Amino acid sequence: MKPEWKDFLSDAGAEFAADGSVESFGNPNRELQVSPAGEVICDLSHLGLISAHGDDARSFLQGQFSNDIHQVDPTHSQLSAYHTAKGRMLALMRIFQRDQGLYLELPRDLLEDTLKRLRMFVLRSKVTLDDASDAFVRIGLAGPRAEERLHAAVGPFPSDPGKVCQVKGITVLRLSGVKPRFEICGELDDIKRIWDELNVDCAPVGAPVWKLLNILAGVPTLYAVNREAFVAQMANLDRLGGISFTKGCYTGQEIVARMHYLGQLKQRMFAAVVKADAKPGDELFADDQATGKVIDAAPHQEGGHALLGVMRVAAREADDVRLGSADGPRLNFIELPYPLQD
Repeated sequence: MKPEWKDFLSDAGAEFAADGSVESFGNPNRELQVSPAGEVICDLSHLGLISAHGDDARSFLQGQFSNDIHQVDPTHSQLSAYHTAKGRMLALMRIFQRDQGLYLELPRDLLEDTLKRLRMFVLRSKVTLDDASDAFVRIGLAGPRAEERLHAAVGPFPSDPGKVCQVKGITVLRLSGVKPRFEICGELDDIKRIWDELNVDCAPVGAPVWKLLNILAGVPTLYAVNREAFVAQMANLDRLGGISFTKGCYTGQEIVARMHYLGQLKQRMFAAVVKADAKPGDELFADDQATGKVIDAAPHQEGGHALLGVMRVAAREADDVRLGSADGPRLNFIELPYPLQD
């Protein structure tokens, strides 16, 4: 995080976690209560950025990731996954363009390993890959009137999830969500001004609230603890526009394609609330045996934690999945905001 930005947030009341992310603005319980019905703003420095520049940047990334990188342009972003040769996800990221660079946004605990692995395959390609986490400042905005607030502070905004607007040096990404949700990227002074304007009507919140909004939107975040645990379809990337089945070869493509064309998936990602603490990597149990893992979790406004878990479809249908052990707390499933079948 830029020191000047951290000072700005500190002056606004931010309290920081051990990893440097914003934990809250002094009242985490109140922040959770505001998030379902009100507008919230959030620092997104808990997410890292990898930049890709150069004549071959796009073609290089096209051979690495699950989605069609040629669809990323100044007006479109996308989810995409990075796989092993066996089709297991090493990283999951949102890719967008700002100026002439492509940016890969992913959790900081995966950034170093992902960057190192990508650089191994550059060879003679004309592409430069760097840790760009502090290249500019990123904030999130969400809520029923987020469009109205954003229009007043920035101007034009993207109409649909996945679309992007570039407005006078500001990059605005529309994200999927139960309520309108945006990511706003820009230089420090611009984002400070936008934050101050939004802060009149929007409640500042810590990273846990933003994670909760991701979970309620059914959008997974892959952390280091779950590296190589899932194939993309297990995390519903085929339902979230994170896989192209027409783009051609990339690492792991054969496994991902085979899973797509051979029929019914035995494991999927589902959303739930549990009256207990949960964290990524926790095991899930059904019929006295392990059935899956928690991919992401965050405190829920009604107590306990909301989570996204990858598990056997049969276990979800039986509706008796437990957290942590065969006799652990039971998951109360909630509907995803998108269908798992056509």
